[in-house]
Order: sequence, then structure tokens, then C-alpha cells
Amino acid sequence: MSILKEKFKEVLLSVVPIVIIVIFLGFTLVDIPGLLMSRFLVGSTLVILGLAIFLLGVDVGITPIGNLMGEKLAKSNRIWIIAIVGFFLGFVISVAEPDIHILADQVASVTNGALAKNTLVIVVSLGLALMMSLGLIRIVKSVKLNIVFTISYGIILLLSLISPEAYLAIGFDSSGATTGALTVPFMLAIATGVSRLKKDSKASEEDSFGLVGITSSGAILGVLLMSALSKTGELTGGGVDVFEIGDSIIMPFIHEFPIIVGEVSIALLPIIAIFLIFQRYVLKARKSTVRRILFGMSFTFVGLVLFLVGVHAGFMEVGYFVGYALGNISNKFFVIIVAFALGLVTILAEPAVHVLTQQIEDVTSGYVNKTMVFVALCIGVGAAVALSVIRILIPEIRLWHYLLPGFLLSIILSYMVPNLFVGIAFDSGGVASGPMTATFILSYTQGVASATSTADVLIDGFGVIAVVAMTPIIALQILGLLYKIKSKKAVK
Repeated sequence: MSILKEKFKEVLLSVVPIVIIVIFLGFTLVDIPGLLMSRFLVGSTLVILGLAIFLLGVDVGITPIGNLMGEKLAKSNRIWIIAIVGFFLGFVISVAEPDIHILADQVASVTNGALAKNTLVIVVSLGLALMMSLGLIRIVKSVKLNIVFTISYGIILLLSLISPEAYLAIGFDSSGATTGALTVPFMLAIATGVSRLKKDSKASEEDSFGLVGITSSGAILGVLLMSALSKTGELTGGGVDVFEIGDSIIMPFIHEFPIIVGEVSIALLPIIAIFLIFQRYVLKARKSTVRRILFGMSFTFVGLVLFLVGVHAGFMEVGYFVGYALGNISNKFFVIIVAFALGLVTILAEPAVHVLTQQIEDVTSGYVNKTMVFVALCIGVGAAVALSVIRILIPEIRLWHYLLPGFLLSIILSYMVPNLFVGIAFDSGGVASGPMTATFILSYTQGVASATSTADVLIDGFGVIAVVAMTPIIALQILGLLYKIKSKKAVK
């Protein structure tokens, strides 16, 4: 139970700052109806409870599966087995990721079903699965990360030139959303399991990072390839009507519950089935280990249901409402400041960020101070959300104006910094674009886009997850460059 308390405390720190901002805005700039605020508070409570239970389930159930399978894959020493199993695991774990389902729901809603939820989830998962397969082969064959990223983002650049702008925003957002609370621990566990068997300890440490970054590029490739092959042309969409508030606090939650239970069951059952099949014929882990993993999976199920019900029935609609209301205020300064504050508190309270900053300080033997990393990430992500809102308000600014120079700089830096920093930096994109970014911040920018007459809700309302995910990639590699310069001076 002490682990559950720890998870509860972590999630509380992530969600409560957003609740405080909403309540403050409700008393000052935005007149939030009482019924809507009540549903938001109920939804926030479910999000806190659900996310805490879910993260405990991931630690106890999902991560051990990743570790066990990673080690077995590496021991097989057969590339074709690693490729096939890696692809299959990548697909089923991505299909179960809550953040991609939330994004896909938003896309389906804005496009009025022109891009169906299940279509986007499957396409993104196929792209991720392909790159996960290649990422595991890279670890075994010791291919340099910067070469893999140069090739994958080079292909993405070429596909971007022939893809409609809406697909570009959805593709890059999918990249950030698919590397969420479920997929990231699983992939890190698999990468660690595979790289652990290397004799060179330094190479093993370096190769345990980078898989998340590689797989996230697969999500972009999947969406852009779908756009190119289907030849559907430009998507169109409009704002989501959240102003039919209704007359009940509880009914929306009751309505969502059976739908979410069905969706979560479909998402998690393949993972359990694969584990049991592997356990029977390959893993042969102790019965106590199997029981613990299945116990963890039950926590994952309950937590995921509570989290998604809270998100859909009460949490996200207030994000949209606040964004829409602030977008209608003549002084646009407020909408930008609130965006910065949301980005700041999201990263400030993200537990994984604290782990990441400590990890970097340890790896650099204190050369790069964790406080410096933390400040850089907080300001960077706050600025990323603010810049996303500025892009909505100023029609001349397009998403690629941020992404092209940003990822170009990221690739250039990858040839200038230590290999370990490249892996950590590209993996950290998934850390920054966590559940709060995929839910509240995305719905906030959707609301701002709906309220802005010059904005396209589909093109301008999406893209915030992409910009947020890109920020730590640049920030951490710049810190890696500073570490490299410092360490050279120390040697002299």
C-alpha cells in the first residue's frame, strides 16, 4: 500500500495545480457554470484515483513483462525473432496506450468522423510497431542513434512535403501521445532487458535509451503514409460543442462507464494473452511472479477505466470551455499567460521529470546540475504551450515553422553530444507530453482555436503535443553539449 500512496502523491502533484488554475480562473476571468465546475471536480478526482492505480499497475504488471521479454528476446540471438516479436509487442502496447485513445477521440470529434478513432489508433500503432522492431535490432547490432534519427526524420521531412497540413499536426501529436504512461515504461524495460546482455557496460547503458524516441517517429510515419497512400486530401473540421451542459452531474460518468470498460478490455486483453502464451512456452517464470504480474494488470485495468471516465465525462470539457472563453476576450495576453502557466505546472509536477533530472546528474557525475535541467525543462515546456497558442492567434505562423527548425537542430545536435545524451533526450519527449498534455492542455488549445475566427480548429487546434514533446529533445542535448565542453576543460 505504501507504493500506492507514493503514486497517489505523484499524481496529486500533477493534477492539483491544474485544478487550482481552473478554480482561480472561475473566480476571475471565466464564468464557469456551477454544473460544469462540479463535473470537473468529480472528473479530476477520478483522474487522480485512476492514474495512481494505473501507474501502480504499470509498475507491477507491465514493466516486469517488458523486462522478462526483453531478456528472452536478446538471448534468442536471432534477428528475425527479435523483429517479429518486437513488432507484435509494439502494436499491442500502443493500442492499449490511453493518451493515443484520447487524442484519437479528439480527432474523430473535430473531423466529424472523417478520420475515425480506431483507424488512427491502428495506423499509429502499426507505425510504432515497425520502428520498435527496427529499434530493437539497432540495440543488438549497435547502430548509432543519430544515424537512425537522421534517416527516420529525413523520411518524415520528405513525406511532410506531400502531406496535407492537418495530417502533419495529427501525426506529430500522435508521436507525443503514443509514448505515454503505459508505453514508455514498457519500452524502457524491453530496451534495458535487451541491452543488459551486452558485455560492454558503457554500450549497454547507452543502448538502454533511445527506443522510445525511435518508436515515436514511427507514429508520425504511420499517419503521413496513411495520408499519402489513401489520397483522401485535406481533412476539414469544426469546433466541438461543449456548451450543452445538461442538467446532471453524475449521468455523463454513468454514460461513459460501460463504453470505457469495453474499450479498455479490448486494449488490455491482447497484452495479457501474449504474456500467458509466452509464459507457457518461453518465459517459464515463477508462479509467484506470474500472480504478481496478473495482479498488477488488474490494477492497470481498474485505474485506466477510472482515469478515462474522469477525462471524458468531466475533466477535458472544462479545458475546452476555459480555452474558448479566454479566446473570446479581446486582450489575448491572458490566453497566452494561462497557456504558459499550464505548461509550466504540467512539467513542474510530472514525477518522471524528477527521475530524469536525477538520472542526468548521475550520468554526468554532477557536471550538469539537476536543478539547471529542471528549470530548462519547465521554462521550455511553458514556452512550448504559449507558442502553440500564439500560432493559433497569428494565422501567418504555421506548425512547420516550429517543427522544421526544431527537429533539424535536434538532429544536428545529435552529432555533437555524447551518445547517451542523444538517447535520453529523444526518450524524454514522452516524459514531457504526459497525460495532462494529452488531456487538459490539448482541449484548452482546441477551445482557443474554436474561439479564434482566423484559426482552423483541425490544423491549428492540434500540434501542441508535438511542440511540447520537441522541447526537451533540444533542451537536454544543449545541456549535453555544455557537459561535453565542461568535461573537456576539466581534462585540460
